[in-house]
Amino acid sequence: MDGIALATQRWPGVRSPALIFAHGFGQTRHAWNGAARTLAAQGFDATTFDARGHGESERVPRGDYHMEQFVHDLLAVSAESGSPDGRPPVLVGASMGGLLGLMAAGEAEEGRPPFSALILVDITPRWETAGVERILGFMRAHPDGFASYEEAASAIEAYLPHRRERKSEAQLKPLLRQGEHGRLRWHWDPALLDGGLVQESERYQPRLFEAAARVQVPVLLLSGSRSDVVSSQTVEEFLRLVPHARHVSLADATHMVAGDANDAFTREISQFMQSLPR
Repeated sequence: MDGIALATQRWPGVRSPALIFAHGFGQTRHAWNGAARTLAAQGFDATTFDARGHGESERVPRGDYHMEQFVHDLLAVSAESGSPDGRPPVLVGASMGGLLGLMAAGEAEEGRPPFSALILVDITPRWETAGVERILGFMRAHPDGFASYEEAASAIEAYLPHRRERKSEAQLKPLLRQGEHGRLRWHWDPALLDGGLVQESERYQPRLFEAAARVQVPVLLLSGSRSDVVSSQTVEEFLRLVPHARHVSLADATHMVAGDANDAFTREISQFMQSLPR
């Protein structure tokens, strides 16, 4: 589309269909490491990638980010991640990644779905604004970065007080970049927060509703029981839009489902994959 290079990682497996993981806004492919490693050990081929402007993927010049760019990137990675038997991959999309998957699947040419199935992780076409604002507030909170990994760990601890484990330096290194004067800054492009992707998000909702209603492939919605982004109301609305979808709420998980309840999250994916037509 525009020559932006994306960082990808493959976890080889032989079972079909393959899996492709699309992370949420402000995350990286490393959010999926635990699930991808476990599923690959079960034989499922898995691909993770950093969205443009995130992690090790390139940033857009002048910070001009728009939803269509991200959808195009997802489809490009998906095209390279199919199974040897020709089946399209199953998409596991968290938050922003799930919305991109809905749009790509719902707007695809009839009879040519880009995915064999969709696994949406704590996201629906309508979201709770307060929850999204809390995420954006955290992303905007430290524009000058941190003097040390300890400072960054404390910031995450304050944002996710329910997590028992404090982030180690080794866990934080993929999430931070060293900039001027040795300051550590988050891996995302700051321009993402002020660009079209955030500013236009509410405008995309009617398009997302239309896309969701056209999805024909199997769908699993995994939500966190303590999420402030997805609610019982948005889930019910989604299930009316996509009546063939299945919903599972994971106990004690917030919007950060994979990080809060990775074992249960991975188990649900494995069971869903085994239920798909062969």
